[in-house]
Amino acid sequence: MAYDIAAIRADFPILSRQINGCPLTYLDSANTSQKPQAVIDAVAAHYREHNANVARAMHTLGGEATEAFEGARAKVAAFIGAERAEEIVFTKNASEALNLAAHTLGAGIGPGDEIVVSVLEHHSNIVPWQLLCQRTGARLRWFDITDDGRLDLDKARAEGLINERTRIVSIAWVSNVLGTLNPVAGIGEWAHSVGASFVVDASQGVPHLPTDVSMLGADLLAFTGHKLLGPTGIGVLWGRYNLLAALPPFLGGGEMIEVVRMTGSTYAEPPHRFEAGTPPIAQAVGLGAAIDYLNSVGMEAIAAHERELTGYALQQLATVAGLRILGPQTISSLDESGHADRGGAISFTLATLDGLEIHPHDLMQLLDNRGIAVRGGHHCARPLHERLGLQSSSRASIYLYSTAAEIDRLVSGLNYVRDFFGGRR
Repeated sequence: MAYDIAAIRADFPILSRQINGCPLTYLDSANTSQKPQAVIDAVAAHYREHNANVARAMHTLGGEATEAFEGARAKVAAFIGAERAEEIVFTKNASEALNLAAHTLGAGIGPGDEIVVSVLEHHSNIVPWQLLCQRTGARLRWFDITDDGRLDLDKARAEGLINERTRIVSIAWVSNVLGTLNPVAGIGEWAHSVGASFVVDASQGVPHLPTDVSMLGADLLAFTGHKLLGPTGIGVLWGRYNLLAALPPFLGGGEMIEVVRMTGSTYAEPPHRFEAGTPPIAQAVGLGAAIDYLNSVGMEAIAAHERELTGYALQQLATVAGLRILGPQTISSLDESGHADRGGAISFTLATLDGLEIHPHDLMQLLDNRGIAVRGGHHCARPLHERLGLQSSSRASIYLYSTAAEIDRLVSGLNYVRDFFGGRR
């Protein structure tokens, strides 16, 4: 069945907006995705008809809320190929999920131990591990990148980056800046060969690619709902159940306990051990609706649409004089899972014809005047920008509702921005 982009876009009310008299061209989905009407309706219906706390209330509304909340957990589990729903822990975002991973896996880490990340990580997959090293005396090490924006595996092997001292390896599946798809399954095998735990930040992967956690080699995997057509305020940590059952609690409070006495407490089984207090109930309902929507379109179809559109975007952006694309320039090869080797987040810099670098914030504002939404800054990846010798960059990112016409508007807008600054000199 053909990919019906017009029908998909009709499901997203915000895409019909005008910005400064221009049609909204939303190219900031790596930051947060827009929401289909089905998700908006699901959240509203929960608050309107079923609002109650989960687990604690035995009345009708409590039962309905609990059924919806746990039903969403089951949908998430099926969506990523988990073996059981109890492997899904709800958090407030991916950052909290990665902090949970760092705090719980950090038990037993000490001086002489090493934790490995990469230079292209989002701050959410750097700072929690830095904090763990500060608490324990462990050492943080990282993968470098090649000139084309891929992990430098040869250098890492030559340096013995992952070795008998390595206790944890945590890597992004897809870079939020360069779009690079990292070979996480192979890195997971390497980590496991030395007895290390392997964590995957899948925030830019799960929303865009068919996901089977059993194929990614992860012990723990994090992603967030708001990049997945779902509401803000909900994230997911998946973990192998036996590992989750062996990990200590992250936060203390209601619902994560088995028995509480003044002399000590025992803790609930996963996932509730890691979900202290009232959870994000309506947000989970919305996330479940988002997964239903994505399943109705089909993740393979979404990945194919994005692959084609990313290739078109790379070709068209290459025609803009003064523009430099960061990271992989093509999507001609496939990764270990058979998917394109880069995603639809495309970061770039832009200069005038006489070499004046245009600040991303200026570029972003001028594009916004034309209704074009992109992001400017370091995209929560300052170490990567420093590695590239840059203070910041601009980023356009696509999703299932993005179109070639929007790419054309972006290219036209970028030519306008370049000429605007060139004309002022």
